[in-house]
Amino acid sequence: MKYLFLSLAIVLEVVGSSFMKASDGFSKLLPTAITIVAYIASFFFLSQALKSIPLGIAYAIWGGLGIVLTAIISVVVFKQSLDIPAIIGIILIVTGVIVINFFSKSAAH
Repeated sequence: MKYLFLSLAIVLEVVGSSFMKASDGFSKLLPTAITIVAYIASFFFLSQALKSIPLGIAYAIWGGLGIVLTAIISVVVFKQSLDIPAIIGIILIVTGVIVINFFSKSAAH
């Protein structure tokens, strides 16, 4: 259940970030409202995940996967491009999340 909560937190954070972009600086009501609701829900589910996942581990996964998914949304939906250094950085983030999850004794599975 803890990773379901963390997954929901990640997805909702990505939704919030995506709609923040779509809100055009909070000038459009519906995307602004979706941003606010998504972030509140994201933090709620993150708080639930933190009941059983250490903060550093949960935040690394939340932040790392959030960055990757947000980057994908920026390319696919908003037609923004990623250069080679950005792609390398994202790969390093994913690698870090994998290392934490499979090799760290701090990760409570």
